[in-house]
Amino acid sequence: MAALELERLSASYGRARVLFDVDLKLDAGEVVVLAGRNGAGKSTTLKAVMGLVRPDSGAVLFGGRRIDGLQPFEIARLGLGYVPEDRRIFTDLTVAENLEVGRKAPREGIVSWTAERLFALFPPLAAMRERLAAQMSGGEQQMLTIARTLMGNPAALLLDEPSEGLAPKVVGHHDRRVGRRPSKVSGGGRA
Repeated sequence: MAALELERLSASYGRARVLFDVDLKLDAGEVVVLAGRNGAGKSTTLKAVMGLVRPDSGAVLFGGRRIDGLQPFEIARLGLGYVPEDRRIFTDLTVAENLEVGRKAPREGIVSWTAERLFALFPPLAAMRERLAAQMSGGEQQMLTIARTLMGNPAALLLDEPSEGLAPKVVGHHDRRVGRRPSKVSGGGRA
């Protein structure tokens, strides 16, 4: 059974149809990248999976269960993590507090993420534990939003523009350290 599967998924913004019969299958431990020009529908695909954009037709299955039609919070509770392109961190909270906001109980069969594991993955965050998120650079905020989502111990992870604002050195460091923990789907651009 696929971890995440899209079957003939179509979605629109009003009368503007953006997605046309998208099929995608993500197996456990697999990394899938959506690539394409700006406006191709990558971000819209991720938003449709998470219930932020209602599909016009088709199906989204997560762990064999249909999730299209569920609210975003219900999808997140099932174990699908989402890192939006616009970060959505809590700027009036510290790094440590932002991580606590994302904390969820461990999931069976998933290696649990802790703040200490995330500080090892993202060393710059370790030095900023008590810094307000509003006082961080864009790249630091991007690391924080990824780390906060991982604190939810997702079974699969959707990343929209995951390297946006990160220095190439940090992206290379992250690629080597993450390995193949949760499955993830990355949107490569704006849609």
